[in-house]
Amino acid sequence: MFALRVKLLRPLFSGRSYSKRTFTHRNLLELSDRGFFQSIFPDTAAQKMKNLFKTAPQSIYAGFDPTADSLHVGNLLVIMGLLHCQRAGHKPIALVGGATGLIGDPSGRKTERNQLGESVIETNLQAIEQQLRKVFKNHEDCLWDTKKYSSKLEPLRIVNNADWYANLSLIDFVANMGRHFRMGSMLSRSSVQSRLESEDGMSFTEFTYQIFQAYDWLHLLRKHNCSFQMGGSDQMGNLMTGHELISRVEPKREVFGMTLPIVTNEEGDKFGKSAGNAVWLDENKTSPFALYQFFMRMPDSEVEKLLKLFTFIPLPEVEQLMREHSKEPEKRKAQTLLAEDVTLLVHGENGLKQAERVTNALYKGNVDGLAELNVMEIKQTFQGATMVDILPEPGMSILDLAMKAKCFPTETDAVRIINAGGFYVNQKRVQNIAEVITTGVHVLRNGVSLLRVGKRNFYIVRWQ
Repeated sequence: MFALRVKLLRPLFSGRSYSKRTFTHRNLLELSDRGFFQSIFPDTAAQKMKNLFKTAPQSIYAGFDPTADSLHVGNLLVIMGLLHCQRAGHKPIALVGGATGLIGDPSGRKTERNQLGESVIETNLQAIEQQLRKVFKNHEDCLWDTKKYSSKLEPLRIVNNADWYANLSLIDFVANMGRHFRMGSMLSRSSVQSRLESEDGMSFTEFTYQIFQAYDWLHLLRKHNCSFQMGGSDQMGNLMTGHELISRVEPKREVFGMTLPIVTNEEGDKFGKSAGNAVWLDENKTSPFALYQFFMRMPDSEVEKLLKLFTFIPLPEVEQLMREHSKEPEKRKAQTLLAEDVTLLVHGENGLKQAERVTNALYKGNVDGLAELNVMEIKQTFQGATMVDILPEPGMSILDLAMKAKCFPTETDAVRIINAGGFYVNQKRVQNIAEVITTGVHVLRNGVSLLRVGKRNFYIVRWQ
């Protein structure tokens, strides 16, 4: 039974039939069954929210500050939240913080962010906007069943808060908006308290962040009738400040906040950022293969939770999958489905093809997978690998190749390590230093050779 289901859930580009996964409803609070919400705000508003969701499509927004030129998998849960809104017939809004990015959100931080210049902010904004649009397009193309649901998905609306702050006078803003904020409430926020008690303290710039995020919500309420804001649980203080502002300025209108859990690994590190190495959504920073392998390496203890959070597979199917997985955990069926869905969402069909080709080449001995990649794809896959150009010579040996590629500091080291079995060409161990380089064996049909010393030292040879 499981084998049949897996076959049905494979994409067409893998050469197998594929039934697009669907998961839709108007009441977003049902996502609580997937562990999706940490809390709702106000905490007594569940029934009101439920009625609103069922009455008419609602506008729901989440914010993304341009602190880098790419989002990372830690941001992916918030993006999933907006996608669930879209799938349920609601109107997703992504706010990119062209203005608030200049200030820096202190939430969840021990020190103040480095100030970014306007040109850097603009570059980051363009990259993030493009990334968001790509993810939403991948979702519609690969993971949404257009045959089953005739109504079109509400398009993603992207707004930049720099657009409305550009024409605001500082004096007018403070005079008209500042009077509605209470210092006691603002100082009581956990994000503020933790920083005030720290050695470095908190700057006035950071302290004002919650004011601007609160006004963002007010602006979106007035312009786009946006009554809902979604964010990580570390955004609760900012959401509460926005709620308080709106309750004073627009007392007849109700707004609601939904916070998502901060996903961590078994060591308690933020998801995808352990050891300071973020797993990015930009393929030039983290290749599709690396993203795929990140999810493939998830431990069994975490995979069910991540399937619920980062895929659209209905819960009964997740439970069935986990029962089958428990019978043969060594086959990593649950991790494979998780990795495929996330890679499809972030990088689309071509990205998943690439990740599968490299996976087969590296772990299943299928060298043809490497031969199908171009030089840039190989470089993206083996980030940090040394790229060298070599002019082929008649009779060139394995030892000659290793030295020309500068894989070893001395010829003595090369002879010793190659003879000991520590040298690989296209993922195959080579121990004969006198073996002559031949096309089709040592040189792939794409004109590339992948050399490896030990487990992690890669060298990409482009034959001229």
